Amino acid sequence: MKIQEYLRADDSNPYKKWFDSLDAQAAAKVVTAKLRLELGNTSSVKWFSGIGEYVIDWGPGYRIYLARDGDALIILFGGGTKRSQQKDIDHARALHAEYKSRKKILDTTKKGNR
Repeated sequence: MKIQEYLRADDSNPYKKWFDSLDAQAAAKVVTAKLRLELGNTSSVKWFSGIGEYVIDWGPGYRIYLARDGDALIILFGGGTKRSQQKDIDHARALHAEYKSRKKILDTTKKGNR
């Protein structure tokens, strides 16, 4: 399965910003989770409102927030922990809306250039 990290219009990467803030143990758990996703293992993903929440059952309960785009999974926001879950979900929803809006504009532009 193809995994992509969402890049915002200003080329910032919300996932990378979050990932870079993790300690080594947590980062290793997140890398393992990402590899499982790449292998197609989405059994730990709970889907709601077009957003997927991958729960890492370790430490404070890390989460990775995703969206589907065809056969690809887009990592919208690295997430956080159980404690910040609702704020993180709201942030992931906003990034998903931003992603869909930018994709729609890009698709319209591509069609106009044919």
